[in-house]
Amino acid sequence: MAMDTGIPSDVWRFYLLYVRPEGQDSAFSWADMALKNNSELLNNLGNFINRAGMFVTKFFEGRVPAMELLAEDKTLLAQVGWELRQYVALMDKVRIRDSLKHILNISRHGNQYIQVNEPWKKIKGGDQDRQRAGTVTGVSVNVACLLSVMLQPYMPTVGQTIREQFNAPAACVGAMLHAAGSFVCSLPAGHAIGTVSPLFQKLEADQIESLKKRFGGQQVQSAAATKPAASVPVPAPVAANVGGGGAVAGADPEKAKQLTQAVAEQGEKVRVLKAQKAEKAAITAEVAKLLDLKKQLALAEGKSPDAAPTPRARRSERA
Repeated sequence: MAMDTGIPSDVWRFYLLYVRPEGQDSAFSWADMALKNNSELLNNLGNFINRAGMFVTKFFEGRVPAMELLAEDKTLLAQVGWELRQYVALMDKVRIRDSLKHILNISRHGNQYIQVNEPWKKIKGGDQDRQRAGTVTGVSVNVACLLSVMLQPYMPTVGQTIREQFNAPAACVGAMLHAAGSFVCSLPAGHAIGTVSPLFQKLEADQIESLKKRFGGQQVQSAAATKPAASVPVPAPVAANVGGGGAVAGADPEKAKQLTQAVAEQGEKVRVLKAQKAEKAAITAEVAKLLDLKKQLALAEGKSPDAAPTPRARRSERA
């Protein structure tokens, strides 16, 4: 069945391990699979790895630039090292699903690191700015190489593809996983990478809808449809309390679950940007996305979006 969907096997492996039951029940959802592919694989993991490689190709003639680490680079590498140690510890305990989250955390840190440092702008500046762009690019491509190794148990084909695109030495697999959680630079300055290309493709809504119809148990429904319909009393519709900030029609529990996670992830992104003292415009844009997600969540929960408190409203309530 999986082969017939046209979705790569590594994407199936990723999603089924992402929702793997560990201490609680789990259920497969086409909509959730599309959400995880598009948000976690395409926009988070794939975006970071592709950008890191493309910066090397576009700005440094395909060779890893020299790196002169500053405090914020060391902070990123400390975060990466912590996530790596958690990953290893959880894998030792066979907590496969929880361990996977630390891979995604690293790429999330990497995306924020690139966004704050803006190497595409600094490369156009003076010598100091160009050096900074080189350091950010070199650190990023090495973190991306680490991710290729961490992905090996989950997405072996994708992991191998990343290492091939970066011309990574075969020894990097052993070196990166036997460093007791310490970051290892496997792509030194001057290392020539290969051709970089996108790792993942977006799953479109119409594609998912088609797959749901094809594999959604239509035969069972058709058989049930041949039976005479029983006379079932239809309950009277309940009027929705829209004006008072209460429930409204159209609650969607599955979508609410997905949006709850999206709100949590976006909230963490905003917190990290604030902690890194990013530019006000960047923070404002991410806060706007967070507020929009909260409104979508309120609708999915059957509430009025006006009832979702803004960050300023919450501070007033605590005061």
